[in-house]
Amino acid sequence: MAAFSAAGLAVSPHKVGPDYIDPGYHALATGRPGRNLDAYLCGTELIAPLFAHGAAGCDVAVVEGVMGMYDGASGQGELASTAQIAKVLRAPVVLVVDASSQSRSVAALVHGFASWDPEVRIGGVILNKVGSARHEELLREALDESGVPVLGALRRPSRCGRPRATSAWCRWPSGGRKRLDAVAGAGGAGAGGL
Repeated sequence: MAAFSAAGLAVSPHKVGPDYIDPGYHALATGRPGRNLDAYLCGTELIAPLFAHGAAGCDVAVVEGVMGMYDGASGQGELASTAQIAKVLRAPVVLVVDASSQSRSVAALVHGFASWDPEVRIGGVILNKVGSARHEELLREALDESGVPVLGALRRPSRCGRPRATSAWCRWPSGGRKRLDAVAGAGGAGAGGL
């Protein structure tokens, strides 16, 4: 979101679920209010109108998922899952995959996500925690035959400065803007191919 904003696009940020911490970070990254899309609390029928209201006048809308793509309200199937919201909005999903400790297996993992529910459209994958240029090459080769494009790759960080939200209160640490800019810079480097 920060990379798109830095590129001059008006970004409409959204978050699946009843989260209030992530939408705060989204607002910092985009300069626009972060909005929740929660089918459990507001009902499935309001998701598309809420999304359209938030996205009005923007160049791009980004929806951050919740937990795993198919995880939602416990014991209620797909209700309130990222997959359900993607289907309601008919939006492509950018799957972010932890690529550490694997090479060819990443293709099986992505195939599983892409084939689990044929109504969910995987638009591409971002490889996260890639160890080296050679590791990235192996991952890309494995995914070539999957039909799911690799949109980018992020190297395994040595240390991430993002503050951790561990309670109901999330304090912005000193130097927070500097840390946000560092995270945006890292995302911008990986978002160049988007």
